[in-house]
Amino acid sequence: MRRAQAGFSMIEILITIAILMVGLLGLAGLQTQVAAAEFEAYQRAQALVLVQEMADRMNANKAIAAKYVMDDIGADGVEVTGCSGMTSYDRDICEFHNALVGASEKKGGVTTVGAMIGARACITSPEANVYVITLAWQGFAATKAPDEKCGAGAYGDDKKRRTVSFPVRVATLTLT
Repeated sequence: MRRAQAGFSMIEILITIAILMVGLLGLAGLQTQVAAAEFEAYQRAQALVLVQEMADRMNANKAIAAKYVMDDIGADGVEVTGCSGMTSYDRDICEFHNALVGASEKKGGVTTVGAMIGARACITSPEANVYVITLAWQGFAATKAPDEKCGAGAYGDDKKRRTVSFPVRVATLTLT
């Protein structure tokens, strides 16, 4: 006569549950990494939109493009009110500043939430009639520190600083 094996299926169930738990924990960890990567991609997309907007504003005011050159636009993180009373490049810089600090995105009608964490911009002119618009912000995970100087040292660890740059060549008219 054979003896009945008692409890064998219980051990199988416990092993199956343990394997499932390890798999689910791995899936949960992957989900958090995907969410962080998605937000990083969102920030980069917003940065590209804002940089292109400033390039368009500079191209619209070619004659005074040199006046746009400045560092740390939006660095204070505070909305500037009264842009509507300004004209020309002053208004462009004011509205760009407000876009960087997220003035159009309010939480509870008061707090600006912004599109990027600690966004700031720098506009430089490395050569005549060439301008480089660089936007910097803080990312989540440490990577290689960017070569651009905009926002360097402003986010604690420079390896969390993200940047995008966009060159703008402004044509000038010379009459002979």
